[in-house]
Amino acid sequence: MALKIIDHGTPEYYQMVKMRDDILRKPLGLGFTPEELEGEKENMLIAAFEDERMLGCCMLVEEQPGTVRLRQMAVLNDLQGKGIGRALMNFAENIARDRGYKIVRMHARAHAVGFYEKVGYKVKGDQFVEVTIPHYVMEKLL
Repeated sequence: MALKIIDHGTPEYYQMVKMRDDILRKPLGLGFTPEELEGEKENMLIAAFEDERMLGCCMLVEEQPGTVRLRQMAVLNDLQGKGIGRALMNFAENIARDRGYKIVRMHARAHAVGFYEKVGYKVKGDQFVEVTIPHYVMEKLL
């Protein structure tokens, strides 16, 4: 499995958009707007590949100096539980650390909290609804 940073607007980026749409948005009856996708130009876009096939992805977005937000974490449904998410998290955290960030924060879907706790994240605050489903703010000090 290869982990890499991908560039906005490339064929790999559009593969990432499709994966996120299929796994994270369509099941909720949602999609991406052109403005949302355009706004991702400044994000750190990360993906895991087996040859040309994307297995999983996520992105990092600066929230403020020293803090980066993990967003849009997705792993192919038939490959969940096989270490791809953990590998993506480690890679993303190393990128964040290398770029001087001290905290990784996220809005985690309630059903994924257990996974993030296993890789060292802590729930911060009460449950809230985002994109129609329950979430928690979680964070980890790097």
